[in-house]
Amino acid sequence: MSIKADPATRRVAISVEYDGTEYRGWQVQKHDTQVVQSQVEKALSQIADEPVQVTCSGRTDSGVHASSQVCHFDTQAERDPYNWVMGVNTQLPNDVSLSWAKEVDTSFHARFSALSRQYVYLIQLSGIRRALLRNQVTFTHKELDAQLMAQAGRWLVGTHDFNAYRSTQCQAKTSVRTLMQLNVHQHDDVIAVHVEANGFLQNMVRNIVGVLTAIGAREASVDWSRNVLDSKDRTQGGVTAPPDGLYFLGPTYHSEFDLPETVRVPQIARDILRTDPLECSL
Repeated sequence: MSIKADPATRRVAISVEYDGTEYRGWQVQKHDTQVVQSQVEKALSQIADEPVQVTCSGRTDSGVHASSQVCHFDTQAERDPYNWVMGVNTQLPNDVSLSWAKEVDTSFHARFSALSRQYVYLIQLSGIRRALLRNQVTFTHKELDAQLMAQAGRWLVGTHDFNAYRSTQCQAKTSVRTLMQLNVHQHDDVIAVHVEANGFLQNMVRNIVGVLTAIGAREASVDWSRNVLDSKDRTQGGVTAPPDGLYFLGPTYHSEFDLPETVRVPQIARDILRTDPLECSL
């Protein structure tokens, strides 16, 4: 594949990893620099020696983490991948870093070329809050039945109107999405909800986890996840789960773009996602 027709303009894809605890989400807001995008653009502009704007594969909300937020940007600067990564990382705060960089064809678009996106949500079953895991997992003192959560999640797989599972502030024009997989894993005292879809609505994963958690705690029946879905009414859903345990794992793309690893599992989730997902029948 040819890289570009105009040698003066280059398109570069990057993967950004970040701890979202101290940020009000990914996207730049008016007069708000405490977002991840601002930090990345500032660092890239320093290394490129020109203003740089990035386009991401999927926005994340306040407090949400990412192990592979894929972005692209156009630049006239000529740098090799190693220098992009090492140079930009010297300009970024310690809770944000680049994992890789690659020059790509101008037909590549971080958002519109994505085939799917994946998230994982981690729940620690503990009556005591763990200091070393603060902001990395969501703690609950409730006894959750992961098998019930897995069973309830099966109702959500497929193409549906997820209006009842999105934020009332969500500005997406349509709430129809295709959920390709929803798997629940349990390893010791940690439950992981792993989801993949063609796209996600604002707070969609956290609202799904909120419903599944209530079902796992036996506060609602397994059918409640389907009833909420069918209602298309956000007020019929449960509480929005906290952002602490949510990680954007990254998007998938067609192999023609020949990108490095675009879906990355953070160390904290690797052991649990290596276990088999809980099996259940509807």
